[in-house]
Amino acid sequence: MPLRPLLSHLQQSDDGRKLAADGGRAFVSQSLRPYLVAGLVDTDTAPALVVAGDDRQARDLAGDLRHWLAPRPVRYYPSRGVTYESHLAPPPHLVGLRIAALDSLLGSGEEPPVVVVSAVALSEKVPDPELRPTAFSIRRGDLLDLDEVSRDLVAAGYERVDQVEDRGQFAVRGGILDVFPATEDRAARIDLFDIEVDTIRWFSTFTQRSLGESDAIEIAPAAELAAEHRELAEIAALEEERPDVAELLPVDRFHAFLDLAPKHASVLIAAEEEVEPALADHWQDVCAAFHDEDAHHLYVKPEQVLADLQRARIRLSAISADQPFEFRAQAADTGARTLKEAEVELEKLARSAYTTVVTWPRRGEGERAAYNLARVRAKWFGDEGEADVRFAEARLRDGFIAGGLKLAVLPEHRLFRRRRAERPDGPPRRGALRSFADLRTGDIVVHEDHGVARFAGFETKTVADITRDYLELEFAGTDKVYMPVDQLVKISRYVGAGGAHPALSKLGGKSWETLKARARRAAQELAGELINLYAERKRRPGHAFPEDSEWLTEFEAAFPWSETADQREAIEQVKADMEAPRPMDRLICGDVGYGKTEIALRAAFKAAGDGKQVLVLAPTTILAQQHFGTFSERLKDYPFTIEHASRFRSPAQQKEAVGKFNDGTADILIGTHRLLGRDVRPKDLGLIVVDEEQRFGVKQKELLRQLKLKVDVIAMSATPIPRTLQMSLAGLRDISVIETPPEGRRPVKTYVGEYDEELVKQALLREKRRGGQAFFVHNRVDTIDETAERLRGLCPEIRFEVAHGQMDEKTLEARMLAFLRGEADVLVATSIIESGIDIAWRSSTRSAGASGALASAPTRTSCIPRTRR
Repeated sequence: MPLRPLLSHLQQSDDGRKLAADGGRAFVSQSLRPYLVAGLVDTDTAPALVVAGDDRQARDLAGDLRHWLAPRPVRYYPSRGVTYESHLAPPPHLVGLRIAALDSLLGSGEEPPVVVVSAVALSEKVPDPELRPTAFSIRRGDLLDLDEVSRDLVAAGYERVDQVEDRGQFAVRGGILDVFPATEDRAARIDLFDIEVDTIRWFSTFTQRSLGESDAIEIAPAAELAAEHRELAEIAALEEERPDVAELLPVDRFHAFLDLAPKHASVLIAAEEEVEPALADHWQDVCAAFHDEDAHHLYVKPEQVLADLQRARIRLSAISADQPFEFRAQAADTGARTLKEAEVELEKLARSAYTTVVTWPRRGEGERAAYNLARVRAKWFGDEGEADVRFAEARLRDGFIAGGLKLAVLPEHRLFRRRRAERPDGPPRRGALRSFADLRTGDIVVHEDHGVARFAGFETKTVADITRDYLELEFAGTDKVYMPVDQLVKISRYVGAGGAHPALSKLGGKSWETLKARARRAAQELAGELINLYAERKRRPGHAFPEDSEWLTEFEAAFPWSETADQREAIEQVKADMEAPRPMDRLICGDVGYGKTEIALRAAFKAAGDGKQVLVLAPTTILAQQHFGTFSERLKDYPFTIEHASRFRSPAQQKEAVGKFNDGTADILIGTHRLLGRDVRPKDLGLIVVDEEQRFGVKQKELLRQLKLKVDVIAMSATPIPRTLQMSLAGLRDISVIETPPEGRRPVKTYVGEYDEELVKQALLREKRRGGQAFFVHNRVDTIDETAERLRGLCPEIRFEVAHGQMDEKTLEARMLAFLRGEADVLVATSIIESGIDIAWRSSTRSAGASGALASAPTRTSCIPRTRR
């Protein structure tokens, strides 16, 4: 049963009726936005165009609207993903989404469609539909010439492959045609009887299993332009001197998206505060990427897009200003960990006369929950009878509790605090092969019964009058094994350290079994040690820190930015763990710039304020130096002594810092692997913070826990290693996930293409003109100085500095500090800059990233061109 009946709550409110009838501007809470948009467009009988800030917001909003408006069609119209000047064709799946959305607006159906489009997509002109390749259909019973159909598919932009895996691909095997239409979510297998279409089946490209039959399929174009125009662009992409786009494409037949949309379509802006900045950002990127001003007519200028959007009747914003309407709601997070705790929250909502709905991704989960509820009556939508709570099958991202509407919608993953990961049917093996396409002649593989071998190719052999395909595996000496292809599961790709090939195993004997037994024993020993360690930590009592002091409250109030909801929740969880009489072991997982360091700062303040010492471990000297500066700056008004030990300091200074920490003079010690030394013996340790924990080995991290069994531990990472993540999901460690970006943070934009010095020059000069700074990543130390000299010749007016991990520590420190002070415009560096380093540009107003130390720190613009290999 869809959620559409709940939209009537909006029509029952005075503001909802007025806004739907008269239009206007309104403030809406972030969690309530999908519901409000659905309720407003549901009253309109014309096609609706919903404008979001960027592609990600548009995609997520379209996904929620499908659940709220079903069975009304909802389409997502993304941007191209590549610039016209790059001469690259957009990927087929994007082409399919764009064509399906535009055709739904121009076509007719039982219900008018809703199309969600990003501001960037509105600024890209669209080829006239007549310039597209020809679409066609295949029906059961048709007569089909596979050669002719193959030519038609290639002309329509499809790629011929051995095995279909993604949209825009097709494969021919005997009398079978596999094709993945650009506008579909699954591939189709067309089976011929001679030249007649016998069956058409949908199938999974992963399992190759049938998903149902069909009478016909529509083959929509997988390219936005016909073959003759694509061929010219593909040829131009290979030339060193690329011609202007206007010479290759019929640009006079490109139109703005809003010009192609029906004039009677209603327009609703779902995120007014995001549209203008997104258009400005994209226009600057276009101006930097294009070599010729004449090509700019393939895009619509921001001023024109904003002028065209004046036709929008309704404008929603998440920033409260002077809007005549306000629709407020709180997030649907209840904080419950079990069904029993959640039942209490549901009972409160029911007693407060809320219409309460819980959505479940699968009906079976909801059925089990309904059976175990004792204090509230739950029934599914469509079921007869009275109920305190209604269940629905839907996959909503965020729910809400709207007091003004007396409506509460709680997705299952919000009701129980954390989202549960979707798990595959079985644990994949490291290096496991999914298909024959993963194998190349000469690859080193591991056979689970015989050991390390070299894959020599495929052989067709007849054994006992049965002809089958075999994999030829070469072992040590002249030994060979022919393995049937249906036993592919027995081999996996060799994964080992270093670039040299390992020694091949010898067939026969017990050496391979002995090696496997030794590896099993080593894994069991390490697992046993870890289990004993964590069991001991759970058994032993820890230090229970007191509740927040006045100093800590004052320190938190001085934080110059607003914490996000996820960040506040993580802070409260850390404090609760510290105040509990057991050792804390919590993983803080969040993207760069989401505020992990601020959480560590407050935990360190709480520990040091109670007289305990704090150890902060970072993987690189630069990051340790940065943390020392951050901690020193934030804690300068409080009587805490902070020291740091890394190779930026002399051995004598390091020894002095460790000595102060050991005798209790220093409250906080920050450093790199140097802190793992046997001479670090704190007097009264209370908290360990491990930043970028994925860069430390198992034994390095567990050494700390083993030596300090009673202390609290915080591990922070944007990309935790699988072992850490598995332990957190399994309950051995607690986990806090920060998913919400700070207000105003822009998503990282990544452009991948061939190395183009003119493009690099334009990007660097643009950053110079706007007062920003840039990175140029070249991950080879032996040629990095040569690269910097080439860039100096390319842009003589720009100041360059070089930094890499093999430099003398004093030189590296001096160059990094010079870059931080603004004495250089571009830092040519290796991947040393990727270790969570926080570099905030004072003059920067745009962001391709954000500070790693604070929740909403000053933003930065990072230019990371792809270098020659």
